[in-house]
Amino acid sequence: MENREKRRSGIFVSSVSPRIDCGRFPVKRAVNDVLRVTADVMKPGHDLLSVSLKIKHESEKEWNELDMEPDGNDGWTAEFKLTQLGTYDYTVCAWTDTYATLLRNMQKWHASGEDIHQDSIQLIEFATEWTRDDAQALPHLEKLANALSAHDFETLLEEASSPEFTPLVRARQPRTDLVEYGKTLQVVVDDRRAVFSSWYELFPRSQSTQKGKHGTFRDVVSRLDDISRMGFDVLYLTPIHPIGVTARRGKNNSLPASSDDVGSPWAIGNEYGGHKSVDPNLGTLDDFKNLVHEAERRGIRVALDLAFQCSPDHPYVKEHPSWFFHRPDGSIRYAENPPKKYPDIYPFNFDAPDWKDLWNELASVVEFWIAAGVKVFRVDNPHTKPFAFWEWLIKKVKKRHHDVIFLSEAFTRPKVMYTLAKLGFTQSYTYFTWKNYDYEIKEYFTELSSAEVTEFFRPMLFTNTPDILTPVLQNGGRPAFKMRAVLAATLSPLWGIYSGYELVENQAKPGTEEYMDSEKYQIKQRDWDAPGNIKQFISTLNRIRAENSCLQTLGHLKFLEVDNPNLLFYTRWSDDGVSRLFIAVNINPYERHSGFVEMPVKEMGLSESAPYTVRDLLTGERYVWRGVKNFISLTPDLRPAHILEVEK
Repeated sequence: MENREKRRSGIFVSSVSPRIDCGRFPVKRAVNDVLRVTADVMKPGHDLLSVSLKIKHESEKEWNELDMEPDGNDGWTAEFKLTQLGTYDYTVCAWTDTYATLLRNMQKWHASGEDIHQDSIQLIEFATEWTRDDAQALPHLEKLANALSAHDFETLLEEASSPEFTPLVRARQPRTDLVEYGKTLQVVVDDRRAVFSSWYELFPRSQSTQKGKHGTFRDVVSRLDDISRMGFDVLYLTPIHPIGVTARRGKNNSLPASSDDVGSPWAIGNEYGGHKSVDPNLGTLDDFKNLVHEAERRGIRVALDLAFQCSPDHPYVKEHPSWFFHRPDGSIRYAENPPKKYPDIYPFNFDAPDWKDLWNELASVVEFWIAAGVKVFRVDNPHTKPFAFWEWLIKKVKKRHHDVIFLSEAFTRPKVMYTLAKLGFTQSYTYFTWKNYDYEIKEYFTELSSAEVTEFFRPMLFTNTPDILTPVLQNGGRPAFKMRAVLAATLSPLWGIYSGYELVENQAKPGTEEYMDSEKYQIKQRDWDAPGNIKQFISTLNRIRAENSCLQTLGHLKFLEVDNPNLLFYTRWSDDGVSRLFIAVNINPYERHSGFVEMPVKEMGLSESAPYTVRDLLTGERYVWRGVKNFISLTPDLRPAHILEVEK
């Protein structure tokens, strides 16, 4: 019946946007963002249409309706401010606007000299019937009747189309041929830090100032002011759980481990507990909660590593052996990525016969840490677990806790990374660390900033990780560390560093991208104010990000022309266009490079001949430029980049 009525009406609603994969997945926004919805709506002939955006928050029972406005070529648009965290449903409906169509026709007929007396009677009858219970309409109806009696059709048409009366009639006219778009779409609204934040990663056990001593949560508290001064607002802790003893890895991933080796924190679980416990060497659960409290006092959120895997000593192994993979002899199979083997880690079998119990237990792990004050989770290797599990888990958690953030750590195939984002991950790792040349960076970030991708994918740009120390950082010294920090901090609103980056740590295991004496397998102590550090530079970057809204949103990135491939030149601008910056980076950390950059002066309303001043937010220096082409010169370490603002 519904389809037959749609065919009879002749109205066709299509191309509703934004939508992901024909509506299979929700689009993403942050609280107080404006959702702009567009649709193509048409009907054969010349009747006028009314088109509405229907939208409701998950907490609401009734739909809200907003009029959509025509924007040419049968396109319609409406905007709605998303004021609540959680999920909104939205769709589009349309119907013939009988009143507006008749009124328009009468205006044309009258202008051409035709008699509209009978049409006026019909119009008044419609208006009277539809507004009979509305006291506001009575004075207008009386004026229409008087004008008709006096054959004053000019006054009648003026009153019938008045902005006070027309909405009263149109809102109450019957929607006899109403058609709805065939799908209900969704938008997930996250906390602002889902879109804009700066992450600092550390190993809690390495925060002691006493050489050789295991760090504690209290030692991490003592680092908070330093981290805050650098401008970071998310503190990501590597796993804080008890560490397995069986097949423990020694320093530099050696086997066997010695008795004083602390092991990899990703080998989770021993006699002191598993995923709902803290390593006693770090302190107590109350100590951890105090760390969360102290961090929040400084405007910093604590993020935990969510690594769903176990050491052979994890309590789950004894209590639920069916949750793991088994060899023919009954022994549990450890993790492998041939030719690599990880005997200190048992992966979960998410398709185990009692998989529901396993899934519910892992969900309870997330709930446990949320109860302890954690709202941000960096998820380890999500691409090695079933997609269905993540879609289920994230929906389940975010239904109760709308402000929880899940960061996907998935260095895998691009479409897999995108799929994980569509399934619900709030933020995602990227291939940024391996993009070094101008053409690579331009191509990759043009894709990531496209309208299609930004609907669901929020790129996190880490300069380094405990697993990744790229050749440019190994060989480029301080200039490389500064240059990569500028790129990460300005190409995306999400960026982060792994501790030691501010100290320019770049000693690698020969022939690899891994750190020498990796912190994954041993405790490190550092002098956090060691000479040669770039802490002030990082602090300046984060201050610039905090003060310029164009660096706080996705998209709005365009690479501009520069005549030297060792230089990148690009612009970022805010949604409202008020904030705009121009960034120039010398991506060759070994040599000074110069060139002419091209400014979009026409687009900015600047004269092609008159001078204008640009100020470098990194140094405070000012330069007088003129027209489209202007000269820049960037020297590694001394001046690796410009972050320029056009002064008005």
